[in-house]
Amino acid sequence: MPTPTKGARLGGGPAHERLMLANLAASLFTHKSIKTTETRAKRLRPVAERLITFAKKGDLHARRRVLATIGDKTVVHELFTEIAPQVALREGGYTRITKLGFRKGDNASMVQMELVLEPVTPKVKKSKTSSAKAATPVVEEPAAEEPTEAPVAEESTDESTEAPAEADAAVDAEEAK
Repeated sequence: MPTPTKGARLGGGPAHERLMLANLAASLFTHKSIKTTETRAKRLRPVAERLITFAKKGDLHARRRVLATIGDKTVVHELFTEIAPQVALREGGYTRITKLGFRKGDNASMVQMELVLEPVTPKVKKSKTSSAKAATPVVEEPAAEEPTEAPVAEESTDESTEAPAEADAAVDAEEAK
């Protein structure tokens, strides 16, 4: 469990807070979605995501670490056999918190906390490097004509630094047309 927060605990002492978070995590893994207060959900998120990360490892040591937090073997079995394979490709962010409004009795902010079990779609990276790579074949075509002149330019070092600048200016002039 992450480092306990300073100040008042949820419902009592630190032991009670650990047990309450373990029960909330067990309910989340059993029902895939729970309705709770915003404060409890924010405290539960790191605990639940850490348990899911252990379940993704899938080895005996990870199973025993999860069993140390959640005492119910059926919930741990469900976490390792059903939930972990569904989030195997996801790199964190296994839970989603959606605000619902305020509770009628004490006006506490209520949220719906659920597991994100949708499959991950790989994103196509669009950056300046990919657009530059697309533009480089156009620039390289005129440069391919110059290898016959390159050995001449290598003889004098001053001309070798000026020759590419002149070639780039010529390519830019052609692209402007």
